[in-house]
Amino acid sequence: MVILMVALIQLFAMAGGHATQSNNLDREVETLFVQPDGDLAAIKLAVDGMLDPSVNVGVETAKIDAMSKRLADMIPHNASEADKLQYLRQFLYEAGSWNDNRPFEYDLSDPLGTHPDNRKLSQYLATRRGNCITMPMLMMFLGSRIGLNMTLAQAPLHVFIKYTDAGGTIWNLEATSGGGATRDLWYRQKLPMSDVAVSRGTYLRALTREESVALIASPLVDHLISAGEFEQAVAVSDILLSHYPIFAYVLVKRGTAYGGLLKRDVIDKYQRSADIPADLRARADGWYRQNLESFARAEALGWRPEDGNP
Repeated sequence: MVILMVALIQLFAMAGGHATQSNNLDREVETLFVQPDGDLAAIKLAVDGMLDPSVNVGVETAKIDAMSKRLADMIPHNASEADKLQYLRQFLYEAGSWNDNRPFEYDLSDPLGTHPDNRKLSQYLATRRGNCITMPMLMMFLGSRIGLNMTLAQAPLHVFIKYTDAGGTIWNLEATSGGGATRDLWYRQKLPMSDVAVSRGTYLRALTREESVALIASPLVDHLISAGEFEQAVAVSDILLSHYPIFAYVLVKRGTAYGGLLKRDVIDKYQRSADIPADLRARADGWYRQNLESFARAEALGWRPEDGNP
């Protein structure tokens, strides 16, 4: 974990602290995948640092380490796995000396984490108000450090935890609701999704570690699109999809980035198709095909427009 953290801090320094300032972003994103057993909290903080130069990765890492130690100190030596889970819930969501009487709460003003600042782990640690991105991630980071078998899973515009207990039973844990157990049916009722999306593993499936890294890194694509860096957005999308080929959200973002290229370089510049230079017309045709293909791939995975593309 220490080796990974040093590598990611160095990576952040090379990035110049901001995703759009790097000439080597493809390599930097790929580096996030090189440690198969590395700490996912370190990767999340490295991504936050790429997105926001004000994030002090070292300071935030120390906060997570301190929280992990405080949580571990709460747990009796002979505690069962069920007891560990209950201590984790208490540590996060019940006011007490363990969290300085500041429990972590669901931020109902931005429950989806649509504001970029609210997607940062550092923001969640500072405000103690989180969303369906930061809340499951922190719970999973801490739970993993006390030996609980947790990974991330997705529903439309939502992230939750898949927890496998000592007996091999898999539970859904909803971090935005005190870390309580939740059935797949509840997600299907609250966040409607197609049968195809469930059968294809687009939603409600425990993600592999590699897929979790791609999920953690996906805000980079949103950031690049918002900044008008469409070529970079496509490049980063392709890297994430190489590690998580059925990541429907990123497929949709990839299609959006190609649409952005078309609008910026063709639609907004030329009123008549006859005025478009031949070389640009050929590139535009390729962008258009990639736009259609990306959305078609997402739809084949059961993604629907009502699933959202914030």
